[in-house]
Amino acid sequence: MASLGAAILTIVAMPHLDIVTNVTILNSVAVVSTLLQVSTQCTARERNRFLLPSITSMVLIILGFVLFCFLYIMKDPANTKMIIWVGLAVGGAFLVSFNWWETYFRLIGENSSSIFLKNLCRDMTKCQNVLHILSSLLRIAVTACVLGAYVPLAKMDWDIVKSIPSRETRIIVITVGVQLISSALCHWFALAACKMHALRRCFILPLYLASLAVMALLIIPVIVYYQDYRVKLNGTASINFTGYCNVAVDGRTLNQNSSVFPELVLDVTHTLCFLDMSKVTDIGILTGSATSWWLGLVLATLHLWYLSVYRIQRTQDLFVRRLYEGAFIEQSLLLNTRFDVLTKSKKKKFRPLETAMIYLCATMWHETYNEMINIIISIFRLDRYRPKNEEKSKDFTFEAHIFFDDAFVPAEGSNDGHVNEYGENLVKVITEVYGTFTNINQKSFRRQQQIPEQNIIRTPYGGRLVVTMPHGNNIVVHFKNKELIRHKKRWSQVMYLYYLLGWKLMTKYYERWQGGEDEKELREEVQREKHNTYLLALDGDTDFHPAALILLVDRLKMYPRVGAACGRIHPTGSGPVVWFQKFEYAVSHWLQKTAEHVFGSVLCSPGCFSLFRAEALMDDNVMKKYATKSTEASHYIQYDQGEDRWLCTLMLKQGWRVEYNAASDAYTNAPEDFKELYNQRRRWGPSTMANVVDLLGSTNIISRRNRSMSKPFMFYQLFAIVSAILAPATICLMVAGSISFLLPIPSAGSLVISVIPPAIYLGLCFKLKTDTQITIAGILSVMYAFLMLVVTMTIIGSMVKDKTILTPGSMFVIIMAIIYVITAILHPQEFPLVFYGLLYIVCIPSAYLLLTIYSMVNMNNVSWGTRESKPPAGADTPSAPTPRTPAQKARNTLNQFFSSIKCCKKSNRRPQEERLSVNQENMNPEPEQLNPQPQNSIVEDVNIPNSTFQHNQINVAEPPHQCWVSKLQSLSNDVHLQETSLNQEEHRFWEDLQEKYLKPLPDDKERKEKIASDLRDLRNKICFAFFILNAMWLVATFTLQVFDGVFAINMTKVDLNLNATGGYLQIDPIGFMFIVGFATSVVIQFFGMLYHRLYTLIHYVAFLDTEPVVQKHQSEEFYQPGKMVDPVSNIESHPGSPVNSESEESDDEDDEFRMTRINFGDGTMV
Repeated sequence: MASLGAAILTIVAMPHLDIVTNVTILNSVAVVSTLLQVSTQCTARERNRFLLPSITSMVLIILGFVLFCFLYIMKDPANTKMIIWVGLAVGGAFLVSFNWWETYFRLIGENSSSIFLKNLCRDMTKCQNVLHILSSLLRIAVTACVLGAYVPLAKMDWDIVKSIPSRETRIIVITVGVQLISSALCHWFALAACKMHALRRCFILPLYLASLAVMALLIIPVIVYYQDYRVKLNGTASINFTGYCNVAVDGRTLNQNSSVFPELVLDVTHTLCFLDMSKVTDIGILTGSATSWWLGLVLATLHLWYLSVYRIQRTQDLFVRRLYEGAFIEQSLLLNTRFDVLTKSKKKKFRPLETAMIYLCATMWHETYNEMINIIISIFRLDRYRPKNEEKSKDFTFEAHIFFDDAFVPAEGSNDGHVNEYGENLVKVITEVYGTFTNINQKSFRRQQQIPEQNIIRTPYGGRLVVTMPHGNNIVVHFKNKELIRHKKRWSQVMYLYYLLGWKLMTKYYERWQGGEDEKELREEVQREKHNTYLLALDGDTDFHPAALILLVDRLKMYPRVGAACGRIHPTGSGPVVWFQKFEYAVSHWLQKTAEHVFGSVLCSPGCFSLFRAEALMDDNVMKKYATKSTEASHYIQYDQGEDRWLCTLMLKQGWRVEYNAASDAYTNAPEDFKELYNQRRRWGPSTMANVVDLLGSTNIISRRNRSMSKPFMFYQLFAIVSAILAPATICLMVAGSISFLLPIPSAGSLVISVIPPAIYLGLCFKLKTDTQITIAGILSVMYAFLMLVVTMTIIGSMVKDKTILTPGSMFVIIMAIIYVITAILHPQEFPLVFYGLLYIVCIPSAYLLLTIYSMVNMNNVSWGTRESKPPAGADTPSAPTPRTPAQKARNTLNQFFSSIKCCKKSNRRPQEERLSVNQENMNPEPEQLNPQPQNSIVEDVNIPNSTFQHNQINVAEPPHQCWVSKLQSLSNDVHLQETSLNQEEHRFWEDLQEKYLKPLPDDKERKEKIASDLRDLRNKICFAFFILNAMWLVATFTLQVFDGVFAINMTKVDLNLNATGGYLQIDPIGFMFIVGFATSVVIQFFGMLYHRLYTLIHYVAFLDTEPVVQKHQSEEFYQPGKMVDPVSNIESHPGSPVNSESEESDDEDDEFRMTRINFGDGTMV
């Protein structure tokens, strides 16, 4: 129906109307929308706010039709043809207005009691894409039928229609092309404006003014030409517009060689000549009809001004139909926007986003004091940004959890041991940061308790410290004892997955189900909460700002099939090793991750800063399989060495998508030592290859289950993994080329020479210790760095020698340089990183040749390799302890028992007060402290005699043994750690979880030897296949060079001015195809980066348009001079640093930090 009306209006009626009417009658297509608005609002259950504007709009549009008919029909009532054209125009506009009936049918179905209407609405939503395809095909058929019927009915000859002059054909093609392109651009920019949260100023207002602007653009040139014609007649005033029409029409007929613009102006003039514009009455009626239609459209879409739009609003959530009407572009965009009945009690009504629950999950092991400060400040910063109990923070709430691996060390006479020095440092950091964020006065900080008391709990896995931050959110530290629960990072992640998603999320619904609540409703609530619960995976040294987290939350809130989202990771540190990583991280994020995001899905969301959806983690074969114990050699490489990549692999196999947000910045410490870098990449390399091969092996299943992982994208990943495998051979070929250019050595000989050093290093890696291997790699890296300078000069020298720039090597280098520079320019905040590319170039052999050899040969070493303070795997284990006699065992048991009793009976006072009392007990005893109340919940609330208390004072001052609880309490001089107990249900949960998944692995020497043997066998097999492929690549190249000129590709030689010289260059076909393939993949990545940058900009602008309102309010509340200090500027990077509160009360520093908060992820490091 709508397509029929559009064809009748544009093809049949409009050619017979004036241009002003043709532009303004488009606004009348809102007539059915106004009727449906009135109907929808009248059937609504509540009183609405826009019933009167809808009725007024309908009246104005009908008035416009009346004035339009009066203008054309009453001028010549006997002209039956004009009556037909006017009737067709009105009927066509009425039919076109049925285009947007779906907008109101949804609301009618919701308010109706008819089950049929509700089911019909639901079925139409499900089949929307199919319906759009069928309607598009039907539209084409209807338009063709109308055109076919109109030509004979209008008594036109098809030969005349086909034999349009070339000049008019060119004008028609240009006009149609401009209309198509401008409509598509208008539609895209309108969507971008809505996503940028600029609905009013960049969407509604421009579309209102569009028809007025078009009318002015058409009328003004006509007036100018008309006035110019009068000037040519020496100011003769007797000629009116009717006379000018006759002259203009005759001139258009005679002058067939004018340019396009004057021809268009004459064409517009010709359409205006249908009416006698010299009469004021006709002009007034025409203006009245145009104004009535325009005001009718404005009132019909007045509800849009009150519409609430989210950041990066999804198109399907904002617009009912995904198609747009090219001939009615502005009306289509305005009327296609979702309509909701706005009640008088609500200014805005839009589907609200539910409050998300975010669990910040950080894993720690051997982080330094400075690294701990980074993440603790980030968590406290988020606490201040999203206070728990404020209404404005209802978009999400959060709770931070830190899982501290291997946190206990044995202590003689203590059952549980003591928290190690790293755990003690964490407690000190939390205390120091807490005091800074609450602006505690240092003059009273040491004398009077100002931080609320916090809780410390004994747990089946070790212990827990619960700290309530200043604005109500909790930070929970889980100290893991490896003797009680399985250690290492993956098992810490399994621990928090089952605890947060199994216990905290699911238990309450299970209890409600046991209480008799409806199971169906509970299942829906569970599914909804799983969908809106997120886990932010963090490393122990990650530094981030609240903006970075909010941007990741936006991605998961807007797109329900996104299972995880990661941000831009910035390595921090100093030195050449870090500089190399800065450029490497930049290129991998700029090009590789953006290409994966645009053309498929990101394959790895790094564990240092990634947001996961609970629903995706709890899907089949994700969390359950992630908790699988490694039983085979390949499991240790794929599961434990790259746990974040394997988790993403499991999610991708289940159909979830992983995205990358370039505007979400996070900072983490990078290895600054050459050895640490090699050990880190020794883990990453084999695990990456294992997971990618796993995905490629399941291509058919994944491409069917995951819409993002298409087969072309999997082919792209196949080419990437093949390029990575052949990287060592490619480096050798590059070195061989430089040798043959510099020295009088044949190409085959230079190839042999280039292979000798890596071959020797490969053999040494099988025989020498890892430290020696890394030392040799460092020496060779320096030698190869000098050689890379030679390679660079060789490429330039070959261009000069051959007097051409069209050699494969030179073209490859030039294209890569241009792409990298343009990419860096499009990342202005990171542009300085491009200068590290010079260091990256000279380090290419070390990164892609030596490091590859080292990681492949040492893949059987499954130790972590970084932050290790103990001997690596494979070192000699200490001898077994001497067996004890039964008497010794009994004596030790009694000692531990009495030690635990002493730990329980302790004073309720602060430790520093106890030490002060011990030192002064003979000088000035304090009577008011002689009857303290017990702090420990195990001890009953009774008074302790004076003599007993004095005895305990001496024991506390010089304790022979302390349990870990009292040890931490003694460290927390400024925070009272109150010991509480775990409830029985949660205690039972931990015991069951430990028994099923997290029970410490037995120290089975035979099993370890078998696994080590299996890892060596796997290493040997993979290394054989890996290096055989590289050898085959080299042999193939060697063979082609032996038969020089037989298989070569001849390329015309071009000089520096791009002129053919008549000579030819002979190019190795295999090398040429590899270079072309690699360059093609980089070009594809470049275009993916351009697309990604555009949508990152949209998201960034939307963020700036919405968040600063909250930030400004918080700035006024938290950053008044003298009330809030700057934690970034006042916390020193060493333990026990004093807090200088006086220097932080200046207005300058306060304003500076305010700018730091509003800045978008500036990454200020502590």
